[in-house]
Amino acid sequence: MRVYVPLTLSGLAAAHRAGEIGPGPLTAYAVTPALREWYVSDDIEELEYAALNRAAAASLRLIAGDPGAVRRRVVVAVDVPDGQAVADPDHSLDPSSLGEVRIASAVALAKAAAVHVDADDAEKDVAAAASVLGAADLGDDDAQFVVDGAEDHELLWFGVQEIPNLIG
Repeated sequence: MRVYVPLTLSGLAAAHRAGEIGPGPLTAYAVTPALREWYVSDDIEELEYAALNRAAAASLRLIAGDPGAVRRRVVVAVDVPDGQAVADPDHSLDPSSLGEVRIASAVALAKAAAVHVDADDAEKDVAAAASVLGAADLGDDDAQFVVDGAEDHELLWFGVQEIPNLIG
């Protein structure tokens, strides 16, 4: 099963040093039954893109919680055995938890298929979004507009072998 693990650049650097993403439990995003129902598509590529975007939103939350973090969202796409990623059935209908899964233990970085990171030109919009995320959560339409502006940036695809260049 392909899962998308939200990180920050410093979290990616720590995973690179340790050779694993962790420690567990990890929150990740995947194509779950609830995500399929919400997205109303059978196209696996579209569904995986939706899961990637859910992880990018979670990465923004990590950035918002860490004033020292570089303002670029990071998502690592990792392949794990099907039973290793578990969706919480109690949260399956919660819109904020769509696609969310838990992985009990650390995941070897060698299992990563790719890394998705914002381009440099997204930093300004990601910084602005991180600064108003709380207000957006409380229903502020202007703040939500700023958050949406960051989400308009597509994450770039990088091979795992490119991690040293991303964190260097």
